[in-house]
Amino acid sequence: MEIRELTLDEWAGALPDSGFEVFHAPAALDVLGDHAAGSLRLYGGFKGEQPVGLFPVVVQDRAVGRAVLSPPPGFGIPRLGPLVMPASPKRRKRERVNGRFAEQVLDELDVGGAMTLFRAVCPTSYPDPRPYVWSDLDLETAFTYHLPVDEDTDALLSSFSKSLRREIRDARDLDVEVDVSREDGVRSVFEHTRDRYAEQDRGFTFDWEYVSDLTGALADEDRCRTYVVRGPTGEYLSGVVVLYSDDAAYYWLGGARTTYEDVSVNSLLHWRVIEDVAAGEPRASVDTYDLMGANTERLCRYKSKFGADLASYYTVESSGAGMTAAKTAYRLVSR
Repeated sequence: MEIRELTLDEWAGALPDSGFEVFHAPAALDVLGDHAAGSLRLYGGFKGEQPVGLFPVVVQDRAVGRAVLSPPPGFGIPRLGPLVMPASPKRRKRERVNGRFAEQVLDELDVGGAMTLFRAVCPTSYPDPRPYVWSDLDLETAFTYHLPVDEDTDALLSSFSKSLRREIRDARDLDVEVDVSREDGVRSVFEHTRDRYAEQDRGFTFDWEYVSDLTGALADEDRCRTYVVRGPTGEYLSGVVVLYSDDAAYYWLGGARTTYEDVSVNSLLHWRVIEDVAAGEPRASVDTYDLMGANTERLCRYKSKFGADLASYYTVESSGAGMTAAKTAYRLVSR
């Protein structure tokens, strides 16, 4: 296997038709490269001219060492990490490709060095993190909710909890409207979310320039929509920014709890997103709504009402006492 560092155009040509996260899309990586501290490096593993593995990382060189991150903290990227696309369906060959790709990328990045911090959060499609464990990295498992979406929205709505169905029905009866917006809607969602974080004394790591650049670049490729619910006079009530891979819609930003006439309107927002996915909008290949996280008990009480499937994903990171402080700092910035 040959490991190559790729340009964005080469990355786009090597990306598979499915199985990648929205932040693996070239447009998202291009924006990340502009905003993240450090250098964006795109690695591909090849057998001849056939790509069998892809791994985007941001490398930050510091006076006390270096950090190799996929994704870097502070950009609202839930998962990035490796993609493996072996040609053979046989388990033995798939495991061999996965193992060799992991070993050679880690060697290329000098992850075994005493002064290198490595951390990767893998996509939900990545099934086998064992090669990273065998390279003395720590492994953690986390979860998100995946809601399968097809054209039968009546059956899907019936599968929701009784309270969620009631919220959607009551919100439909209000004098409110859900519309799809671009720049002005994104700005409203951003400011509403930022203000809600401030009210709760929680750190808000996004800046407007990054959010604007990312949503604009992805919207140009039908990979971003902003849904806004407005009151009778057009006033903003709430909104969500949704991102799209080829497989899934991602509830990315917004959705701070909002009531109008004592009715929660956010469930109506999510239902409109789901209805559009069912109708093939904006990408016909999307058949899943990723509710973006199932790791916080308080938030899961609401998300579990959708009856979605629990999907696992893995984090692999440097081990050892010397990395404890660095990893703690990483987690603090990531929140």
